[in-house]
Amino acid sequence: MKENIGKYISLLRKMVSVPSHSFEEDKVADLVCAFLEKEGIICKRERNNILALTRHFDPVKRTLALDAHIDTVPPSEAYTRNPYDAGNDDDVVWGLGSNDDGGSVVSMIAAFAYFYEEILPINIMLVITCEEERSGANGSTWLYGSTSPLGRVTCTDANHSRTYEFPRPEWVIIGEPTGMKVATSERGLLVLDGEACGVSGHAAREEGVNALYIAVEDIARIRGHRFLKHSELMGDVKLNVTQINAGTVHNIIPDSCRFTVDIRPTEKYTNEEIWKELQAICRSTLTPRRLTNRSSATYGGSPLLRTVAELGMDTFSSPTTSDWMQTGCDAVKMGPGESSRSHRADEFILVSEIEDAIDKYIAFIRVFGEITAG
Repeated sequence: MKENIGKYISLLRKMVSVPSHSFEEDKVADLVCAFLEKEGIICKRERNNILALTRHFDPVKRTLALDAHIDTVPPSEAYTRNPYDAGNDDDVVWGLGSNDDGGSVVSMIAAFAYFYEEILPINIMLVITCEEERSGANGSTWLYGSTSPLGRVTCTDANHSRTYEFPRPEWVIIGEPTGMKVATSERGLLVLDGEACGVSGHAAREEGVNALYIAVEDIARIRGHRFLKHSELMGDVKLNVTQINAGTVHNIIPDSCRFTVDIRPTEKYTNEEIWKELQAICRSTLTPRRLTNRSSATYGGSPLLRTVAELGMDTFSSPTTSDWMQTGCDAVKMGPGESSRSHRADEFILVSEIEDAIDKYIAFIRVFGEITAG
């Protein structure tokens, strides 16, 4: 693929130049669709998600999806470069979204294009999603959810000779910056908003009930709490209190104190179980923002795991969430770049990392097809 790498690097640089924060992906979706169409790849836009199937799609065959996202977080104030300028270095692509998740997007497009005209034992589907960074309602939550267009939305081939439906995939490769190591599990995400309620009064007269003290006591209980079920895949449930807010003036006892708890569950607990266990030890009211961001793991005996073993790829358990938790499919997560660069100033990805990812995606798909056929 090295002879064709230039056009994919060029696409990534253009993607960086187009602000595409979550819920504002229209223009970058336009850009990606235009690129695919120029390459002769038939694609379908569903909201700001993009779907494509290889030319010889066969509804009888099972489907492997390549899934990456086009949205970004807003740029950090610590940027020393223009976050929307990818630069012109031969070896590096700079800028917001270059590493998370543009590198995976263009690498997956390249691998998909490589197999576009080939007849394989399985179908390959390209899935480019929006709103991943915010778990938005129009991205993978909708695309793979109960009202999903998959299995209903149709596509007509270039010769208008047949129309077919985009299937729900049996397997998914989630493209995220992992250094092309394979995540075979990932933690979920549970955010709890706590509120301690007291009674206001004048600080000089020691009146009232201080909600801040109630919150601090609850935070100490939360911090010291240990969940008993240990995961062999992911370790223990992890949590951190990340925000706290109380009071308006120095001489009034606050009657309310709000705080936020960021929790990274394992497969040993549902989010609801964690929420109820913590609520039982707190006076403050804990309210979950959502309970659906569950932990994920590749199915035991999966052909994905057999492919990983066949290729001798390194595996790990990911501490971060992705589209995986929405798919409901057997999946793994791997992509170019490094997670440590994500959501940080002066984000970048190396061209060599993208080259390596394209080669590894192609090898993985080839071996995976052989394993599932056998």
